[in-house]
Amino acid sequence: MKKSKAFNSAGKLTALLCLITIFLTPFVIVNAGERGVLMEFGKVQETTLGEGIHVVIPIVNTVKTLSVRVQKQDISAEASSKDLQDIFADVALNWHIVPEEVNRLFQQIGDEKNVVVRILNPAIEEVLKAVIAKYTAEELITKRGKVKTEVDDVLTARLANYHVAVDDVSLVHVHFSQKFDEAVEAKQIAEQEAKKAEFVALKASKEAEAKVNLAKGQAEVHKLLNETLTPEILQNRALDKWDGKLPLILGEGKPRLLNISEFFKAYQ
Repeated sequence: MKKSKAFNSAGKLTALLCLITIFLTPFVIVNAGERGVLMEFGKVQETTLGEGIHVVIPIVNTVKTLSVRVQKQDISAEASSKDLQDIFADVALNWHIVPEEVNRLFQQIGDEKNVVVRILNPAIEEVLKAVIAKYTAEELITKRGKVKTEVDDVLTARLANYHVAVDDVSLVHVHFSQKFDEAVEAKQIAEQEAKKAEFVALKASKEAEAKVNLAKGQAEVHKLLNETLTPEILQNRALDKWDGKLPLILGEGKPRLLNISEFFKAYQ
């Protein structure tokens, strides 16, 4: 009998303590970088709780806190370019929940994990495929900035419908199939060889042109010499170089000195 009374007393005391705990904690704290979704018997209310302490009605009200800070989501996606090349892209998305729309997001989608799985990953993959399909594989390299901007704009417009704001989209890495890489390398080698051959041909052409010009110049010099060197000029040049001694002619008969007139003829 005594044990039964003691058990009943302990149960009543426990219940009383639970009631006291419930009614003495009619407060909820929303931490920095968070917003609170206020619910009344499980129904989402229009009121969004900001950072700080808030008074709620125990049992009647419950609060679900969600982060509104910038978060990062990495995803790898595969797509096809305009010229049907396989493209593999690694994307980093910085995003956050719009603070004023936390309650509607929670009501329609759920918490942050649901946002990533149900909204972000499918949206990134679909937008990437749609944008990459507009460009050739070569343009994805040469126009990378334009591709990034278009992905950013399209993704921002799409996620705004789900109460999510895009802070930045980064195309961390865009790579191609092995066959395409080999084709690009072969093309670069061919272009380098073509430029080298063009340089060699141009050099040979310039050298040949220089030789022709040299030959023409020499011909012009000989022509001018022939036109300007008269017999009188040749005689004067011979006299300038003559040391005054007549050469001795050796042949049949006795040696004899060369006649001056013969000397000029011989020089000419």
